[in-house]
Order: sequence, then structure tokens, then C-alpha cells
Amino acid sequence: MWNPGFSYLDSTIAKVHGYHRSFCLRSRNYRGTVERPGLVLGLDRGGCCHGVAFKVSKDTSNEVLDYLFDREMLRDSYHPRWVKAACGPEIRPALSFVINRNGPDYAPRLSYDEQSETIAQAIGGRGSNYDYLASTIEQLNKLSIPDLRLQSLFRQVRAQNLEK
Repeated sequence: MWNPGFSYLDSTIAKVHGYHRSFCLRSRNYRGTVERPGLVLGLDRGGCCHGVAFKVSKDTSNEVLDYLFDREMLRDSYHPRWVKAACGPEIRPALSFVINRNGPDYAPRLSYDEQSETIAQAIGGRGSNYDYLASTIEQLNKLSIPDLRLQSLFRQVRAQNLEK
């Protein structure tokens, strides 16, 4: 949401049913290491999720798809899925990357304490796991998409970082 990594024509708030945002993917590159994996967000089964749908031009669509598949399909982490995204009154098809529950880095049902401890300590090639969570919260707030669970987790992680 906050760093799509590609050019787009337009973006809009979208709601997808059947999936929820979850820190359910271990990150051994971007937000952690092999020795100390971090956690990143994925779409997991159940519930619903508010996020952002990006519209790309037909001229760049293949380039964007190549980029997204290179970035998101590391280590068999996701399944690409076409979902129905509610964008205001319209329902639009949207490509999404849904967590692969059989993937080697799937981390189901971690407690808040496990998530908080991991996020507070992990640092990877794209920065700290704490910064990833902070940037996600900041973007959700800018978009007026409340996520009380993530806000609670952020307060816990921030408290852990202050104790250091």
C-alpha cells in the first residue's frame, strides 16, 4: 500500500471479502534474515480486508506483472488470485497475492507476544521490521482505514523498543 514499487494510473480504497491482513509470513530477506526472520503481512483466509487497488496502464501491465511476480513469489510464499474488490459501489476484479498455507515461511496463529517480539528485533535488507509495521500503520491512517489489531500490535512493539 505504501510502497507499491510500480507506476499506476489511479488508486482507490478496496474491500475484499474472504481474506484478512495478517502477520503470517516469515521474511528472511526484506525484513529479517535466515538467522532471525522477520514477519510481513499477507492475506490469509477468512474475514475481510480493506486496502488499496491500483489501476495500471495496458502499456505497462506486463512489466508490472513481471515485477510483482518477481517480488511476491519468492520461496513459494503466495498464490496469485483474482479477487472481487469492492471499490465504492463497483465490484472490480483485482489481482492479489494470497498466502500459501503450505509454503515454507507460513507462520499461522502466532500470538501477539510472538509477533511483537519478532517485529521488535528483526532487521533485513529493506530495513527493520518495526519500520515496516510503522509505515503500514501510517499509510492505513492516511487512508482512513482503521486496523485496531495492528494498532495494538504497534503499541506493544513500540513499548518493547523503548525498553531496549
